Amino acid sequence: MEWKSYPFEFENLEQHLNRIDAKKQSLDAHRPLPTYALKSIKDSLFLEWTYNSNSIEGNTLTLQETKMVIEDGMTIKGKSLREHFEAFNHQSAIDFVEELAQIESEFSARNILEVHALVLANIEKEHAGRYRTSGVRISGANFIPPNALKVDQYMDELISWVNTGSSHLHPLVQACIFHHRFVWIHPFFDGNGRSARLLFNLLLMKQGYPPAIILKNDRKKYYDALNKANLGEYSKLLLLIIQAMERSLDIYLSSLDNTHDDYKEIQSIVEESALPYSQEYVSLLARKGKIDAYKQGKNWLTTEKAIQDYFETRKRKRSLVTKEN
Repeated sequence: MEWKSYPFEFENLEQHLNRIDAKKQSLDAHRPLPTYALKSIKDSLFLEWTYNSNSIEGNTLTLQETKMVIEDGMTIKGKSLREHFEAFNHQSAIDFVEELAQIESEFSARNILEVHALVLANIEKEHAGRYRTSGVRISGANFIPPNALKVDQYMDELISWVNTGSSHLHPLVQACIFHHRFVWIHPFFDGNGRSARLLFNLLLMKQGYPPAIILKNDRKKYYDALNKANLGEYSKLLLLIIQAMERSLDIYLSSLDNTHDDYKEIQSIVEESALPYSQEYVSLLARKGKIDAYKQGKNWLTTEKAIQDYFETRKRKRSLVTKEN
C-alpha cells in the first residue's frame, strides 16, 4: 500500500483550500487575540472536542455532563467510571497538545506515546503509552491492521514523513494523510481514534490553525470516509476535515468581528430570501463543501451571499464553455 503520495481526486480542492487560507489569514490579522475572547472560545471549543471525540468512540456522557465532570468534578449517576476518566483524560491530553503546539520542535514518537498515555490514564495502565505487541481487528472496518512487529517501523516512517517528506503539502492535506495512516497502522490496543484526532490537530495547531473537530453527528460519515481511504479514495475524509476546520475558523471569526453575523440556518435563508433554490439543494451544496458553510449541531449555516456567489461562478463557467464551443 503506497501512502507517501496519495492521489487526491477532489473537485475544486484548490477552491476549498483557498477559502480556508483566506479565513486563516483573517484570523491571523487579529493576532494577538484578545485574552478574554481567546479564553472563552478555547474553553467552548475544547469542551466540544472532548465531548465529540469521546462520543464517536461510544462514551454516553452528554455535552453538559462532560462539562460538569471536567469543570465541576461531578459524578454523573448512571455513567461508568471509565466514561468519567475518558472525559478527564481527553481534556488533559488537549492541554498537553496545546503546550506541544507552542514548542518549536520536530514531531516525535515521544509526543505520540505521551498523548496516548494521557488518553488511557487510569483506564488501561498496562497499555497506556505503549505500542501494541499483538494483532488486532477493528469492528466494521474493511481492513486488518498490520502485524504488530511492523508497528515500530511504520510509525517511524510516518513520523519521518511528517517532519521531512510532507512540507510541500497544504497543512490540511498533510493532516488528513497523517490521520488516515495512523488509523491504518493502529499502533495501540485501544485509544487509537482519540489519539489520531488529538495528534492530527497537533500538526495543525503547530501551524497556527484551531483544532478541526469531527462531530459526533458525522460519526457514520467519518467511519465511511476512513474505509474509503483504505481503498485509496481520500476525498471524503479530506472534505470532512476541511469542513471541520472551516467551522472552527468561523467560530473564532464570529467572536472577533461582525463579518459572520449573516450566517444563518439554510432553511431560514431559503424561506426569507427570494433565492429560487430549495433547502434540500442548498444543504447538499453545503455537505459537499461547494459553498461557504459550517455545521452547528445537525444544521448547516451559510449566507445568502455564499449561495449567490456559487451560482454566479457557475454561470460564468458555463458562459466560457459556450463561447469556446
